[in-house]
Amino acid sequence: MLKSLMVAKAKEELEQEILVKEEEKQKYLADRAPPLNTGGLSLAQLQDLCRELHAKIDVVDEERYDIEAKVMLNTREIKDLNIKVLDLRGKFKRPNLRRVRVSADAILRSLLGSKHKVSMDLRANLKSVKKEDTEKKRPVEDSDWRKNVEAMSGMEGRKKMFDAAKGPAQ
Repeated sequence: MLKSLMVAKAKEELEQEILVKEEEKQKYLADRAPPLNTGGLSLAQLQDLCRELHAKIDVVDEERYDIEAKVMLNTREIKDLNIKVLDLRGKFKRPNLRRVRVSADAILRSLLGSKHKVSMDLRANLKSVKKEDTEKKRPVEDSDWRKNVEAMSGMEGRKKMFDAAKGPAQ
């Protein structure tokens, strides 16, 4: 209740401030640029009026250019001073950030507002993967190991074992 009253009061003050700024703008424009009365002026008088207006425009453009140059110089100087300050301080250390655990529902609630009741099951969209038996890929040899002892002995046997292990992988 208090929060809504504060927001309403701030909104009213903001509207009043906008109206005051608009009135000040109108007063300034009325003082600086009075309305032109061109009715009943001869061609020579209109040309003189145009020359005067062009002269005023030139003066304003020169002032604007000078002010822009000063602003650019000041911003460049501010950047240089900021760099010097950072160099004098030394290396900037970043603070350690804490990990915050937030659920997907809480994120959606904060984005969409508390009015929307949204629950999202992220696991429902995942693909299900079946485990494949690795034993089905390799044929099981039912032979007796004692039969191959003599064939596998020595360097030739080791070479055969190496070639047999290397063969299915390619």
